Amino acid sequence: MAAKPKLRIGLIGSGFMGKAHVFGFATAARVFDLPYEVELHTLADVTLAGAQAAAAGFGFAHATDRWQDLIENPDIDVVDITAPNALHKEMAMAAIGAGKHVYCEKPLAPLARDAEEMAIAAEAAGIKTQVGFNYLCNPIMALAREMIVGGELGDIRSYRGVHAEDYMRDASAPYSFRHDPAGGGALADIGSHALATAEYLLGPITRVMGDCVTMIDHRKDATGSARKIEVDDIGRAFLRFENGATGSIEANWVATGRKMQHDFEVYGSKGALIFTGERFNELHFYNTDDATGRQGFRKIEASPDHPPYGQFCVAPGHQIGFNDLKAIEIAGYLDAIADRAPEPFNFRAGLRIQYLVETIQASAKSEAWIATV
Repeated sequence: MAAKPKLRIGLIGSGFMGKAHVFGFATAARVFDLPYEVELHTLADVTLAGAQAAAAGFGFAHATDRWQDLIENPDIDVVDITAPNALHKEMAMAAIGAGKHVYCEKPLAPLARDAEEMAIAAEAAGIKTQVGFNYLCNPIMALAREMIVGGELGDIRSYRGVHAEDYMRDASAPYSFRHDPAGGGALADIGSHALATAEYLLGPITRVMGDCVTMIDHRKDATGSARKIEVDDIGRAFLRFENGATGSIEANWVATGRKMQHDFEVYGSKGALIFTGERFNELHFYNTDDATGRQGFRKIEASPDHPPYGQFCVAPGHQIGFNDLKAIEIAGYLDAIADRAPEPFNFRAGLRIQYLVETIQASAKSEAWIATV
């Protein structure tokens, strides 16, 4: 068998998401028939000591405290960005200018105009891009969309989506990059996932009516000074879809007790679907064709019948996890780099989500419906 070409990865950032990306690359290489042999080449972080420690732990051959070293190194093929949001544009544009493929965590950029510039640059340069919306890689999500598109629910009438967690619940938690007025707030941070899921399942959102509220109006920064919070703790929107359905989404990072509530409900003329991210190997389906006295939501367990679940586990109900979704995302991206498939969720798709976020924010300020297409 001929040796596969090498694809050398440069990673920026070693926090939670950087670690998740490394797990994804490692798992993808063992689960899928990738078009490349992945090599973890260089890891960049804020300090050299931190970068060296992370590189040793993650299996990278080299470490640096200058992210620019990844851009300047001709051996690196893909720049993987898990740095704070405000740095995404500068890093991605530099990588694109150097002819490197770019894998970037969401949100793509703090502002839609920046995301658009990034998307245009990548397309003009023929660069393959990926934005980290790995929840869409869940085999159960693909099943739900297949059922909706296939007409098993009939005409879709309404939709509810929510992404709620409690990591900002504590009023004493410090001011962070997530509170930056440019691109910050719950709607941008986790509502982006709710919006991506809504359009993945039902198609384009055409109109929005937003409502964004701040529940904790001041937080202390690194110097101990109180900073006024200008972003939302809770962001909501009413939605209208191109297919005629209406619905809503909520983003809430002060939802006490919630750790990973990435949920949706879809209601059609012939059936309904319910999903919760806290049990994301399950989908609940109501079918009006069931006999009287036998109707009710029934659980569909993820199984090898829902590709690519079977490549991780041979038995139904044994479950795959968050890092497995990263592996699926990465496998799809590497297929795109090799021209074996389209990009799963490229910079143009990431721009669309950032545009929806900003349109909802504008709607909340104007207290009016705004068209999105």
